[in-house]
Amino acid sequence: MTTKPRVAVIGMGYSGFQPTTPHASFREMMFEAALKAYSIAGIDDPRSQVDAFISCQEDYWDGIAIADEFAPEPIGGVLRPTFTVSGDGLQGVAQGVMLLKTGYFDVITVESHAKPSDIVDLGKIYEMALDPIYVRPTAPKTAVPHYIAALDAVAYMDSRESGEEDFAEVAAKNRNNGLTNPLASYAANVSIDEILESEHVAYPLTMYDISQPVDAALVAVLASDTAVDRLGAWDRAVWIDGIGYNTETYIPERHVYGTMPSIRRSALTAYGEAGITNPLSQLDFAEVDDRYSFMELLSLEEALLGEDSIELLRRGDTYPEGKFPVNASGGSLATGAPFEATGLMRLYYAYMKLLSMQEGRGLVVSWRGPPTYTSAAAVLSYYGGGEE
Repeated sequence: MTTKPRVAVIGMGYSGFQPTTPHASFREMMFEAALKAYSIAGIDDPRSQVDAFISCQEDYWDGIAIADEFAPEPIGGVLRPTFTVSGDGLQGVAQGVMLLKTGYFDVITVESHAKPSDIVDLGKIYEMALDPIYVRPTAPKTAVPHYIAALDAVAYMDSRESGEEDFAEVAAKNRNNGLTNPLASYAANVSIDEILESEHVAYPLTMYDISQPVDAALVAVLASDTAVDRLGAWDRAVWIDGIGYNTETYIPERHVYGTMPSIRRSALTAYGEAGITNPLSQLDFAEVDDRYSFMELLSLEEALLGEDSIELLRRGDTYPEGKFPVNASGGSLATGAPFEATGLMRLYYAYMKLLSMQEGRGLVVSWRGPPTYTSAAAVLSYYGGGEE
């Protein structure tokens, strides 16, 4: 029986991570991110050394019809197999993993980007995703996704012994975590009391509980174990032990508020592939969704990292110095939300953390945010220096 290749991330690059980037188009940002990723991966000529290219984007975000036509050139994929995933970057990584495991590919590039500063009316785009008869007329036009997320936040509070103070603690923790992250444009030295005293954008969420859009482009280079050996990339290889993605529903009216089953299903798939039976004891850290503060707590529970994530938070376990650090990078609350590049952003933080640790295992969880209910999860590990 043929053994399926193992898959590793051998290089990642980024560009942007600023509220506005007037100096560069999204294509120039993609190019800069790709140059960095290829440099780390040891790729000199992507057109000859990369077997396929994956771009994760939505036409609406770019403001261009068939925007994927602009993907090949900045990432080195001209006249090479290139295709688009209309979803989060971590979903694109899952597609790359599946291609590599066929044995017909050795190296794959995955890119995702966002340039929300170019969008004239973001609320109109969100509005288009809603039912035009029953939901669209009732949603606040300036805060459509926040309005929907707030329903989840209220349902979460009602079903658990939780309150706004727990959301505020997550927001304070992550925004303060971002002070050590040079990419975190929205980091802040803010206290729980300051957050609780802030005006609600959509009850129970304040401006501190909501991540802000950010311009960014990220590129990841994936390789089979054969290619890792050929490129001499063992020291910079972070292995994808398991990955999964799932869509619950695309209709907000059918969503069970206060839950996120797409995260649970994605995590279960990733855990099954990675042989994880007790996530909290077998993993060392997590980078999970926090584009809203309550989502960090909900993400941990749906990813089976303890039945009571609030207790983990209150004990200090999820702080950088705690037993199980969560979003030590500052997450989306400090770094911002680069739309479809969010999953690659989380992957980047986990990749860099594992390289610095030179050991260990981490979990990455990404959620596309309202009004969609699509999630992805990946288990990553580092052992370096050669084959296990």
